[in-house]
Amino acid sequence: MKEPLYKKIYHELYEQIQSGELAPESRVPTEKELSEKYQVSRITSKRALTELEQNQLIYRIQGSGSFVRRPIQPQSKGKVLFILPFANDLSLGNFTEGIYPVMQEQGFELMLTPVDYLEQTTAEALTEEFDGMIYYANNTNSNYDLLFELASQGFPVVTLDKALHEFSFPAVLADNFEGGQLATEHLLAQGHQRIGYIFGERHHPQSVRQRYLGYVDQLKKQQSSFRTKLDDPQALLSSAVSYIQENQLTGAVCENDLVAIELMRQLKQVGVQVPKEFAVIGFDDIQAAALVDPPLSTVKQNFAELGRLAGTKLVQLIQSTAADLSPLAKEDESATANQKVAVTLVVRDSTIDQKQ
Repeated sequence: MKEPLYKKIYHELYEQIQSGELAPESRVPTEKELSEKYQVSRITSKRALTELEQNQLIYRIQGSGSFVRRPIQPQSKGKVLFILPFANDLSLGNFTEGIYPVMQEQGFELMLTPVDYLEQTTAEALTEEFDGMIYYANNTNSNYDLLFELASQGFPVVTLDKALHEFSFPAVLADNFEGGQLATEHLLAQGHQRIGYIFGERHHPQSVRQRYLGYVDQLKKQQSSFRTKLDDPQALLSSAVSYIQENQLTGAVCENDLVAIELMRQLKQVGVQVPKEFAVIGFDDIQAAALVDPPLSTVKQNFAELGRLAGTKLVQLIQSTAADLSPLAKEDESATANQKVAVTLVVRDSTIDQKQ
C-alpha cells in the first residue's frame, strides 16, 4: 500500500528532528512552504504538522509558526555512586560506556569517583545521598567495615570484577578462568611447552587467581611438564627475567596487560626478542596493548557489557528496595545472582612471529 502523502512529510520532518538537522527551538517549515515543496494541499501539510505536535515533537505559537520542541528529560530518580580505582584513567577499562546509557534511560544521576571517596565518608552519609552503588572491588579486604554496614542496612550494591562472598551483593565479572585457559591454549598451539605465569605482585586478587587456575587447568589437560606455583616468589614481575632464564621458559601468561607490557620492556633490555625468542600474552586489552611494540596479544574483557549488566542489576535492586521488597525474597532472583561475561582472545604480534 502506498504511503499517504502526509505520512511522507511527517517521516522526513521526524528524521530531520532526530538527526539534529532541525535543532531544538528551530523553526519548522510552514503549511504553505510544505505544500509548495511536496506539491500537496495545505490540508495535507497541516495534517503532518498536527501529528508532529501530537507526538510532542514540535509546538506552535499563534502568529509565529511551529518550532522543534526540546527533548523531554526524564525526571531524575536519584543518584548512583560508581567506585572505580582507575576512575581518572578509563583507558584501563571503560565500564562507563555500558553503565551511563542504563542510568540515563532510568533517570539516575551517576557519580564516578576513585575508591578513596569511601575513606572520607560514612555509611550513614552515603545512604542519605545515594540510592545505590556499583563497587569495583580492587581489593576484597578494602572498606570492609563500611561494606558490612551497607549490607546490614540492605543498601543496594553491585560489585564489579570480584565477588565479595561474605556479603549478599551480586557481582558482575569477566570469566577469568576461561581467560586463563584461552591464553594458555594459544601459547600451547604455537608450540610452547614451558609456559610460565607472571604475577605483578605477591598479593593475588580473586580475578588473578581465577586466571591462574585457568592456566593450570589447560596445562594439566596437555600434561605439561612445567607449571608456575601460585606462591612462587620468583614468578613476580620484579624477578621475572631471571625466573624465565633459570627455568628455560619460552612463553608467559601475565596476570594483566600492564604486567605483560612491563615484562616485554624488561626482556628487550636484556636482548630477548619478542616473539622470536619469547612469547608474551596479557589480559584486559587496555588501549596501550595495541600500541606497544610489538602489539600485545591479550584476552579481552567486554567492559561495556560488564558495565551494562552491573547498571541493570543495580536498578533492579533499587526498584525492589523502593517497593519495600527483600531482594533475596523476590521470585525473580536475576538481580541478586552473580553473572559472568565471556572473554575473547585477541592475537597480536607478541605471540606470533610474523617474519617466520
